[in-house]
Amino acid sequence: MAPEPVMEVKIPPRDDLAEITRSTRDLPPAHYTFKIENFSLLANAKIDNVESGDYVSILTETKKNNGDGHISLYLAFSNSNALPFGWEVNVNFRLFVYNQIQDKYLTIQYAKGRVRRFHGMKTELGFDQLIPLTIFNDESKGYLIDDRCIFGAEIFVIKPTGKGECLTLVKQPVSDTFTWKIQNFSALDQESYKSQVFSFGGYKWALLVYPKGNSTEKGKSLSIYLKMEDFETLPCGRTTYAEYMLRVRDQLFGNHIEKKAYSHFSYSIKDWGHLNFMSLEDVNALPKGFLVNDTLAVEVQIHVITVVKEFS
Repeated sequence: MAPEPVMEVKIPPRDDLAEITRSTRDLPPAHYTFKIENFSLLANAKIDNVESGDYVSILTETKKNNGDGHISLYLAFSNSNALPFGWEVNVNFRLFVYNQIQDKYLTIQYAKGRVRRFHGMKTELGFDQLIPLTIFNDESKGYLIDDRCIFGAEIFVIKPTGKGECLTLVKQPVSDTFTWKIQNFSALDQESYKSQVFSFGGYKWALLVYPKGNSTEKGKSLSIYLKMEDFETLPCGRTTYAEYMLRVRDQLFGNHIEKKAYSHFSYSIKDWGHLNFMSLEDVNALPKGFLVNDTLAVEVQIHVITVVKEFS
């Protein structure tokens, strides 16, 4: 028997019912499946509706809400009597009918992802005119085969966390600069040195200097970085963006060497700067004024950082 296309069923508009969309898909319902056997016995026994044990209420030949002569399918909130006064639950849901010939699921849902609200006066929501019984009872249509049918549901509860975040850009005054005077510079023998910690934008920072260069610039350049000291306080996945100026002061003539830097600091990126900030030849050239009395003056000026604060 060749499969027939799913019939489009027009649902008349009602004030309390949003626009409905229908589609077919191969995947079964992710959350719940409800199988009914000996379906015809329901009509013979004058049973107008059947309810599943957990989520879905199946109504047949219902007379309410313009559902006469149709299969009606609803999502019912179970144990609503046990909930406190004033309760409500917001959900986005879709209901399913399995076409056993086409091996596809007719999917019915409110258009545009509309969220519906369950509460004490509204404990079930769904679709009155799901499929006409004349179509549903016709085995050639695929919904009722060997007196057996399958329904389903996917339910997504919209549950506010009560939390939010506010992103703020913090700007530092131009005159606000952190200066680190490194004494006995020519005698430094460690690979790197760190300045005192200073605070800005609610975070702790430090300057990191490699006197003889870092990585591929060893023996060639002065390497300077800005380091975020309290990176471990950042929530997982969060970054803090910073724009800043790194500077080595010319202590004689005011011809400072400065370079901008930009970085998203995080748990995995703790420091960022310039590998080849300036040549060691220029640093050690006394007439140029960078090294005076064996002291090097390194500065950082943070222009902008992002600060994220939670609110509820």
